[in-house]
Amino acid sequence: MSTPLFDQHRDTLEAALSAIQTRGYWTPYPEQPSPKVYGETASEDGKRAVEACFGQAFELDQPGCTGWLAPERFPYGVELGIRYPVCAPQLLIDAAVAAQPQWQRLGAAGRVGVCLEILARINRRSFEIAHAVMLTSGQGWMMAFQAGGPHAQDRGLEAVAYAWDEMRRIPAEAEWEKPQGKNPPLRMRKHYEIVGRGVALVIGCSTFPTWNTYPGLFAALATGNPVIVKPHENAILPAALSVRIAREVLAEQGLDPNLVSLAVVQDAADTRTLATHPAVKSIDFTGSSAFGQWLAENAVQAQLYAELAGVNHVLIDSTDRYKGMLRNLAFTLCLYSGQMCTTTQAIFVPAGGIDTDQGHKGYDEICTDLAAAIDALLADPAVATAVLGAIQSPATLHRIEEAGRHGEVVLASRRIEHPEFPQAEVRTPVLLRCEAADEDAYMEERFGPIAFIVRVADSAEAIALSERIVRTRGALTAGIYSTRPAVIDAMTEASWRAGVALSINLTSGVYVNQSGAFSDFHGVGMNPAANAAYADAAFVANRFRVVQRRYHIE
Repeated sequence: MSTPLFDQHRDTLEAALSAIQTRGYWTPYPEQPSPKVYGETASEDGKRAVEACFGQAFELDQPGCTGWLAPERFPYGVELGIRYPVCAPQLLIDAAVAAQPQWQRLGAAGRVGVCLEILARINRRSFEIAHAVMLTSGQGWMMAFQAGGPHAQDRGLEAVAYAWDEMRRIPAEAEWEKPQGKNPPLRMRKHYEIVGRGVALVIGCSTFPTWNTYPGLFAALATGNPVIVKPHENAILPAALSVRIAREVLAEQGLDPNLVSLAVVQDAADTRTLATHPAVKSIDFTGSSAFGQWLAENAVQAQLYAELAGVNHVLIDSTDRYKGMLRNLAFTLCLYSGQMCTTTQAIFVPAGGIDTDQGHKGYDEICTDLAAAIDALLADPAVATAVLGAIQSPATLHRIEEAGRHGEVVLASRRIEHPEFPQAEVRTPVLLRCEAADEDAYMEERFGPIAFIVRVADSAEAIALSERIVRTRGALTAGIYSTRPAVIDAMTEASWRAGVALSINLTSGVYVNQSGAFSDFHGVGMNPAANAAYADAAFVANRFRVVQRRYHIE
């Protein structure tokens, strides 16, 4: 059965279904902040809309409001002062549970249509959300627009497409007839109802408050579940804007807006109360391994989809594009100051050096050349601040300051003045060198612009280390540079065994820490850094059940 919104967005949905089958490049949401696409005044309108929130109460008309909280800190030094409603966890859950039956009765096509309309509305406000992402996360403007806007919307649409692909396999009804020999056949009519499992809790992170929130939000919503979004206390505004848009669309369709709500909490105890509530049946979480482990051990009533800390790494075995490799690695390490769950931390280099198109390069020379490539990339302050963004957390600043204790400094971190935001905490990467035996240094995730060039005996040792790191510490990305097919094959097989996405010889405009919706499978779901893949049917299929009813017919 179709509905007006489903029919309105059918072409987008069909294209998304095709994209997840072919895995080629496709997006309905342009990633360039062009006035020709989003409107001549879209950029300024979005900025003014965010600034209009400063110092104000962010109204959502949610149940159980007990007060207001303004906890966000300011990576760029811009004081937001936005007050968000603090609602009693039990009342948010009660409201969500009450909203679910109406949402279920809407049917799979109806729910998908509403989700697609929410995404379309979010897309139209990409500039507004991008400004919110930039000011709260510390991302540079272009990343905030792309990753916080269209790319995050791609991930939400991807989840809806997978949800629809799974749900449409279930017929609404069937006529069952069993022959009985000479007697009349047994005939029954059977109806199959897709039922959401219960309240979904989506716990956001501070660095990617939309990109890591939309998949769980839309996967749960499309499959029939009410959703409570609990944003990180340092990046509430992007999530709050998204929740407000969803509630507006729901209300316009005559649906209970409490199907989607925002949980801003006074302390961690309230998050734990939500996470362990019997009505909460799924949890999406991106963040620390410590809290992820706590969720796994304590929120046992819920299916957990978690993306946690890991140690991403690259092996340099050989290359026929030495300068391109260095530029690619430099950008990888600098992008958003390494504040990405996919950024490389450990770079394995054989002690005897590597063969390149520039001649043989020793370990020491590679260290020096990579440091020079980073310096060259960041030589222009305008480019540097755009690429680096700002440091989001004081804890990251502390890790940068004490990083020298963990290895020999090849390139020290320095502060760069931001021309527009003088109070912004902009830091260049710190590059360290160490030995393979120094596992305590490089085998612990040190989130932020901190990277180790690890001297290994040879590529075979590096491949063995890679597999062990993924199995024991987790990783979302691994990379290799090699001109030798046998070495690439060995690394490939290690990535299969351990379960990590592998990038091979990236030297141009694609980087190991970037993931494209509809094409890349983000999070293999086979290692401690991610217990689920975020771009496959398994991410949605366990969020609903099929409940049948049957009766005899003549």
